[in-house]
Amino acid sequence: MTKPIVTLEKNAPLDMPAIARRLRDIAVQALRRMYLPEQRVFAFRIRRSGSGDRLEGVSHRYTAIVLLGLTTEPDRMARDILAGHSAHEVCDRLIGAGGRAADVGEAALTLWAARALNHTRADEALRRLQSLDPPQASCPTVELSWCLSALTVPGSDVTGAALAEAIARRLLASFHNHSAMFPHWPVGAKAASLRSHVACFADLVYPIQALSYFYMATRSLEALNAARLCAARMCELQGPAGQWWWHFDVRTGRVIEGYPVYAVHQEAMAPMALFALQKTCGLDHSEAIAKGLQWLTNPPEIAGSLIDDEASIIWRKVARQEPLKASRTVQALASRLHPSLRVQGLDLVFPPTFVDYESRPYEMGWILHAWPPRHL
Repeated sequence: MTKPIVTLEKNAPLDMPAIARRLRDIAVQALRRMYLPEQRVFAFRIRRSGSGDRLEGVSHRYTAIVLLGLTTEPDRMARDILAGHSAHEVCDRLIGAGGRAADVGEAALTLWAARALNHTRADEALRRLQSLDPPQASCPTVELSWCLSALTVPGSDVTGAALAEAIARRLLASFHNHSAMFPHWPVGAKAASLRSHVACFADLVYPIQALSYFYMATRSLEALNAARLCAARMCELQGPAGQWWWHFDVRTGRVIEGYPVYAVHQEAMAPMALFALQKTCGLDHSEAIAKGLQWLTNPPEIAGSLIDDEASIIWRKVARQEPLKASRTVQALASRLHPSLRVQGLDLVFPPTFVDYESRPYEMGWILHAWPPRHL
């Protein structure tokens, strides 16, 4: 039987460092459960069922993101999570596996982790990414942004500068100045015509982070300006209870469909992007970050929290009770017909009260990345 979500006092004042410490503690405990020591890789997810919580699949991408989260942690913590292995040992296995994969996103995350760890095989990971030609590849904006972050990661010498410049040019050419948003597919990539106007929250977060890093490496004012504008629009569209909504119209900069609201957006992805921008130019979006965390602890859509202290896990999202992503499909089609057109009454037909009882390692990895010990 599914355990209840831990209920917290509504409208309690938020102590951001305290909630960050709480999130970190849960992330460490969850990651211990998600690691597969025989393979030196993390599972794809942990999922609750009638027979209990079980691990499913494996993911090299998620493993790389966890390693990024561990770069600012003491070695003893990393070894505790990794069943005695070091982060360098797991990264070594990841670099070896990446040499066989024609996957821009996986190659980018592997390079990012290798460079952040100052791994001796980082050049090998760089050559792998170069061979996939990200300035020309038909990859989504999220993966292109990971490439740029990997090449300009703070604290590591810039290598592949020409590649980083080419990727940044493509990313900036994709930016919609009117809406201050990035599309789901950058220029030069093939997008489905009926959904070509739809961007998701990740299409805002990762470019903000990547262009902030690129500015710190190159002092590109164009990159800084795009990151600042996108962050301002993202915060402007934040929901009344702190929700970071899901789908947007890149033509107008308006929300198309808000749900699902993902825990990882609230606890980690929005904070890490906005913190990167703050480090770059001093812009402080801490109020929006705090609102996002407040939603996570007390989402008004459900009677409780996605933070399950009893199970030491943070559940994935609050979504609509609907079949086959119906609301997102209907709203995408309606907004395609006219930018101002939306289907009304969805909250009554498909109420956003469903909790997705699964969690993925990358969500926990981004928590550690967004909230390193120095931020507490």
